[in-house]
Amino acid sequence: MTLPLPGFDPTTSLRIVGLFVSPGHNYFGRYGQESLTHPTVAVDQIECVAARGIRGDRFFDFKPDYKGQVTFFALETWEALCTEFTISPADRDVSVFRRNVITRGVDLNDLIGAEFTIQGVRFLGTGEAKPCVWMNEAFAPGAEAALRGRGGLRARVLSDGLLRRDG
Repeated sequence: MTLPLPGFDPTTSLRIVGLFVSPGHNYFGRYGQESLTHPTVAVDQIECVAARGIRGDRFFDFKPDYKGQVTFFALETWEALCTEFTISPADRDVSVFRRNVITRGVDLNDLIGAEFTIQGVRFLGTGEAKPCVWMNEAFAPGAEAALRGRGGLRARVLSDGLLRRDG
């Protein structure tokens, strides 16, 4: 069952402005080591597979019932960070955050603990995609602290389907 959320109508509010996958981990499980260089690849669509994640992504089949099968990030947060850090958007692509689905038009924190549907695919928001120390390397020194409370959304995939970037 999809829970109704006040002010959230994914057919009109939420837009998917970017989709990304990565074949490997650059930061995950690497604390105290150098980061790796697996690419974050922009794609026009992603295949979501229930209970498994995004086909072709590093977290696909990572472990049973994993809470971060897919991650969402608000473009509005990236824009705010560019302003706060006086960084030109041309110098820091939103892909540096290594989230899968880049959204516009919804407060992702409102989806924590809720079931929701986007483009016919059902998800369960499991928690904030908390920023880590690597954000200071990927975006700018101080980015980890600046992202607290707005690092994005981790979710489980509840049904199979495709997500596409909105035109």
